[in-house]
Amino acid sequence: MDRSENPIYSYEEIRNTAIDILSGRVPGDIRQYEGLERSVGNFLSKKKFGFIPDVYDKPMSSADCDIFLEVFWDLFRQGIITLGKNDMNPNFPNFRVSAHAERILENPTVYFYHDVSSYEAVIKQQVPNIDIVTLDYLTEAMQSFYSGCYLSSAVMLGVASEHTFLNLLDKIERGNYSADFKNAFQQRNILRKFTEFKKSLDRVISQNKTILTPQIKENLDSNLDGIMNTIRYFRNDSGHPSGNKISREQCYVNLNLFIPYCKKVYQLMDIF
Repeated sequence: MDRSENPIYSYEEIRNTAIDILSGRVPGDIRQYEGLERSVGNFLSKKKFGFIPDVYDKPMSSADCDIFLEVFWDLFRQGIITLGKNDMNPNFPNFRVSAHAERILENPTVYFYHDVSSYEAVIKQQVPNIDIVTLDYLTEAMQSFYSGCYLSSAVMLGVASEHTFLNLLDKIERGNYSADFKNAFQQRNILRKFTEFKKSLDRVISQNKTILTPQIKENLDSNLDGIMNTIRYFRNDSGHPSGNKISREQCYVNLNLFIPYCKKVYQLMDIF
């Protein structure tokens, strides 16, 4: 492989391939730095050019290797990998997948992001017309997550979730289905609003007052309930903070849950 100064692959391509190898979805060497680098390069070369370079040849350009170096240490800073294989090999270039990452990587549908901007990019890709205020709260949630302030991240994510849901209710209240959802509008507590909304939505669907496409129906309940269960965990029935703590893993999962939730809410906005 010609080790030119121009990168062939993007940061995202290299990182996504590394994630797939670390998760076991793609075979590769995850014992040492150079092994992972070669595995990533071999996979990308096979995908792009149709062949795997000779064992004595570097599979990536010098510029791509520099990008891989950034990817590797970003994964380390984010807790996906940790240095050292075991007590006998405790240092770099040995590494292993962290316990935190093992629980995350086993989910094939999880969204991966490496900083605030990449999370925003994923959100905007899935929900192009997302409200700018919601995006501001999500940015705060991500910044808190990467700062290790997981409770703060959860609070900001909860605010973003509530804001998204209230935007949906506002859209419905100004439309033709206002009378069908009046019980939800009358509630003061966000969780009670959501409960009444779900009841009204089920009733509207059962009475064939609106037709939901298969795309909207798919995982509708799980997408909506998942994020609201997160809010419930941090709020009691009166809407006050519960005092519950949150782990790094759960915080990461919640940030992932928000994406399909938000997408589903905006699909409902298009209907109502």
